[in-house]
Amino acid sequence: MTTYGAAFDWARRHVTAGRLPTAVLGVATADGVAALDAFGATAGRPARVEDPYWLFSITKVLTGLTAARAVERGFLTTETPLTAAIPEFGAERDDVVRLRHLVSHTSGIPEPSLDPTCGLRAALLAPGRDFAAGTASRYSTVAFDGIAELVRGTAGWEWDADIAEWAETIGATGLTLDPAADPHAVIDAEPAGLDMRGFATHRNPGAGMIGTAADLLALGSALLRIGQGETGGIVQPTTLEMMRRPLTGAIPRLDPYTAERGQDWGFTFNLRTRAPGLIDRDVYGHGGWAGTEFWVHPTAGVAFVLLTNQAVRAGVDLDELDNAVISGV
Repeated sequence: MTTYGAAFDWARRHVTAGRLPTAVLGVATADGVAALDAFGATAGRPARVEDPYWLFSITKVLTGLTAARAVERGFLTTETPLTAAIPEFGAERDDVVRLRHLVSHTSGIPEPSLDPTCGLRAALLAPGRDFAAGTASRYSTVAFDGIAELVRGTAGWEWDADIAEWAETIGATGLTLDPAADPHAVIDAEPAGLDMRGFATHRNPGAGMIGTAADLLALGSALLRIGQGETGGIVQPTTLEMMRRPLTGAIPRLDPYTAERGQDWGFTFNLRTRAPGLIDRDVYGHGGWAGTEFWVHPTAGVAFVLLTNQAVRAGVDLDELDNAVISGV
């Protein structure tokens, strides 16, 4: 852990200062876990390295890998329209929403809350649009219900079952949608208006997964190996290259991911290739609503995971942690 001491000092410092309630930080290389530690407590429950957390939007990467597996097996392409799985979608729209729009936040589907009272499918099918598909980018979680349905309708896979299948092959057996796994409570979910019990019932393919640092570190190691040319893994090297290809280009970036944030969207990956605060911009991954983070630096050969449980994190700058990890390589 000495090599990554600055990164772990960062996590310890933020927990001690009360900016984060807990922090489980882990670093991995292609060979496996290089460092892992836990800090803090949730309502008297000490954080341990093996504890599960709500992953929120890191789920998007997991669902994206399942969709990419369907693509590389010939069940669909990035051009497949959502209507191939849900014919009634967009009856009042004059554009075509395709898989590439769903995975890159360019579908223009109006975004509901994380716990829509009407349910995910009704929210996906709600009339109207935010913008024409492909003409702008606005962050969308409900679009991932469309991705899951495209996978089910073409490949015949349930998205969560396929995740469980490939996750087992890399030892990431803690990934689940079941809150009985007892993840650390998100301490400000209720003040933010999110009922976690209701949220869990949606089994949301864009935000619903629970997992441990070990699960995500196993995934990070696997992706690093695939990036180095390993075949026969979760996806093939060429498929991972496809997932890392920018899909958003120069189109307008609408709140909350404006152009100033210096990133593009790939095939469900956040590509921070222009992030002004980073030492190493060859990085892809995703963050989650309550502060969870999963990032892979392929050139540096390192991946890191931060699990925590607070939506509002004043004074917490992820770029500081990212730079501290990279400086320890």
